[in-house]
Parts: sequence; structure tokens; C-alpha cells
Amino acid sequence: MTRRKFTSKFKTKVALAAIKEQHTLAELSQKFDLYPNQISQWKREFLSNAESVFSSGNKSSKKTDAELREEELTKMIGQQKIELEYFKKKVAMKAFIEKKSLIEANNTKLSITRQCELLKVNRSSLYYKPSQESDPNLKLMRLMDEHYLKHPYKGAERMYKWLTIDKCYKVSLNRIERLYYKVMGLRSILPRPHTSKRHKDHQVYPYLLRDLKIERNNQVWATDITYIPMEKGFMYLTAIIDIKSRYVLHWSLSNSMDAQWCAEVLEDTIAKHGQPEIINTDQGSQYTSEVFTNTVLSKGIKLSMDGKGRATDNAFIERLWRSVKYEKVYLYPTTKPLELTSLLNGYFDYYNHERRHSSIDDKTPAELFNINKNQLAA
Repeated sequence: MTRRKFTSKFKTKVALAAIKEQHTLAELSQKFDLYPNQISQWKREFLSNAESVFSSGNKSSKKTDAELREEELTKMIGQQKIELEYFKKKVAMKAFIEKKSLIEANNTKLSITRQCELLKVNRSSLYYKPSQESDPNLKLMRLMDEHYLKHPYKGAERMYKWLTIDKCYKVSLNRIERLYYKVMGLRSILPRPHTSKRHKDHQVYPYLLRDLKIERNNQVWATDITYIPMEKGFMYLTAIIDIKSRYVLHWSLSNSMDAQWCAEVLEDTIAKHGQPEIINTDQGSQYTSEVFTNTVLSKGIKLSMDGKGRATDNAFIERLWRSVKYEKVYLYPTTKPLELTSLLNGYFDYYNHERRHSSIDDKTPAELFNINKNQLAA
């Protein structure tokens, strides 16, 4: 099968579309005729290399007119050479999607097979549909998400038994394991094999909250990622809360689970609220990655990670996920990421400023965090 080639312009277009977070990976996959994993990879590469665009221009040095003219001539000659090579190879290197659009199904003089040969396109690729989660899979994921909130001790195997025996679904264990671990990013709280999906080469940090008395705001923050089902597709939600007050300091939606995304959310939160003494996470690969750990440790913040198989270590933010899903997401399913953003924006404002929490003596998080809407607006 002919390997598909993509121009840098096309890759940039796809990466920017993913970064905007206005579409799910399934929607982008269908729009650009790509695998979701390919889109996630280009998005990560784009973000990791973005800094070089600005850093390259920091070296300032004055040049003479002669040097500038020579530099300009060298650029022109080089550009002409590049353009010559480009036109020579234009037809051979034409983007796959563009080639595909040239094939005429109703052409009576040239068969589809012959058109594919002339354009150097594998015929089987004409009938290729990009991989995306099917409606049955989305339904299974929605069921697993709700069931997991009630039974977080269930791993993929027990979730499989519940679906096949109690709910009478005819599905394989491999299918459930893929959706549970890889797509939804879930893990059982019990100390069983393969439940904590950390990267095997990443360092894990000790749990620092055991027997710790949390007495003040910004002493300890907690963060996590959760799967958010939609009518068509899904997104990922991350949030950072102040444990003392339960105040949601910051939150963000993404169509992929990236370490860079988690690090940027943390930096944005620090810029707005100052920094904590400790931040607690789970052992997921996003949090054990160098991108995230360096962001934390370089600021003098202590990094705490849930112990494997401890249900209560990150219980504060787990309660937040239950609240946001049962009180808003499940009741008002959305079709577009922008709609979901608006829905969550309203809910978190209500959660911080109006919803009274029995765990903090029926106060609102904003009362304990000493923030009100007027201060936020200012």
C-alpha cells in the first residue's frame, strides 16, 4: 500500500485545528481523513516546537549593507533552486487527499484502476475511512464512565463482566480494555496489575498528604483528568482545585491527553492565583512526564502522587468529577466542544460561588478562598 505523504502546510493546518479545541478528534479525523492518533501526534509536535519560532529571533547583531545584500542574494539563489526542485516533483509529491479528489468515478474513458495507476494512488485507499469511535463504542464509554463514578474500584476486567453479564452486551475483553485504559484513561483504585497507566521509564514521586494537616489556602492543590462524553464524540477535562477551600482554580478542555496541556494549565493557574506548596496528582503518564514534573519542581513546588491502590489519595477532585457529571454533563449532553465549554463555564461559576458544600460547613468554595465575583471581574 502506498505510504501517504503530507506537506508541512497541511500538518500545520491540522495541528492548529486540534489546538483550537473546537472539535473532537473524531470530527477532525473525518474532516481531514486522518487517524486520531496522527492528529494528536502532530498537535504535540507543534506545541513542543512552538517556542523555537520566537527564540530564533533573539540573537540580534548589526550587519553591514554588503553583508545584508550578500545574504539576500544567497536567499534568492537558494529559493530559486528550491522552487525548481519543487516544480520537478510537484506531480509526484502531490498530497494524497488532492490526488484522491482528482479521481473521477464516472469517467468512461479511464477506469478507476488506471486513474489510480497514473496518479500513483493505491486503489484500496479510496475506500478507506478514518478510524474513529463508533456509536456503539461511544455508548459503551458513556455507560462505563457513569458506572466508574459509582464503582471506581472496578478495572477493565470487572467492567467487562458488568457489561456482558449485567447489561447483556456482546463485546470482547480486548475491546473494553482499549476503551477503558487507552481512550478514557481510567484506572481501578485497587492495587492490581496494569491499573495505574504511568510510563514505565518515568519517575514516581511519594504521596505527601498522609497525616498532613491542611490548614490554609494554596497549601495543597490537586489536579486530574477525566473523560467527558458528548452526543457525538468526547473531550477530556482537567481541573486544579485548592483542597482547603475546594475552590476550582482553573480548568480546561482538550481533545487529547497531553503532558504539555497539563503543564500549561498549571502555569496559567499559578499566574492567576500564585503557587501552592504542594500539588497532588495521580501516577498517569501526563503527570510523571518530564514536561510536567519540571514545570512543578522548577518553581520550588513539592510534587505528591497518589499511592498505587489508595482510594482516598485524590478523593477531593474525584468528588468534583462526580458533581460536574451528575449535576450538569449527563443532564445536558452537548454536540460541540464550544457548547460544552459554555456549559462547564456556567457550572464551575455556580460550583465556586453558589453551591454550598457539606464538607466545608455548608459554605461556598469562594467564601473560604476569599474570592468573590466582583474581585474576579476586577
